[in-house]
Amino acid sequence: MSDDPRIEPLGGDEPFEGSQFSVRVERFRHGDGEEVQREFVHRMAAAAIVAYDDEHVWLVRQPREAILQYTLELPAGKLDVDGESPLQTAQRELAEEIGQAADRWQEVECYYPSSGYSDELVHVFAATGLRPCADAEPDASERIELVRWLLADLDGALSATNDAKTIIGLQWLRSVV
Repeated sequence: MSDDPRIEPLGGDEPFEGSQFSVRVERFRHGDGEEVQREFVHRMAAAAIVAYDDEHVWLVRQPREAILQYTLELPAGKLDVDGESPLQTAQRELAEEIGQAADRWQEVECYYPSSGYSDELVHVFAATGLRPCADAEPDASERIELVRWLLADLDGALSATNDAKTIIGLQWLRSVV
């Protein structure tokens, strides 16, 4: 391994581009001069929300066809609106997915869920001071079930999910409540 941590992209091809992600085959030069070719998935960043009040954390259950399961998750969505910040995306998704707005926001974590093959970045926010959002417009194409989970049973919520952003968010929540 080189003492020079630089990684320089040299260009490549995009053999697949879909609505959710693209696949890239690209060459890179490391700081020591070695060149490598890598395949990776490019996916836009996402924002997830740990929305909670004095008694509940607000979760959603939705189908994840890739794993043939309905999963228990934090409300979340892609940063797919031009010019929208991660916080603005989180605020929009909170309204769309659970019909709530929040008075207080805090960035909890920012992480790469699969850095070995994807450049996706997930921003996790905490939202408190929840109130109904009058202008919430749910996405009719999404199959989302709202789940209000008792804070007193965060271990149960953790046991009921296999979703990385949700595990990260709920473990953070467990450390602060």
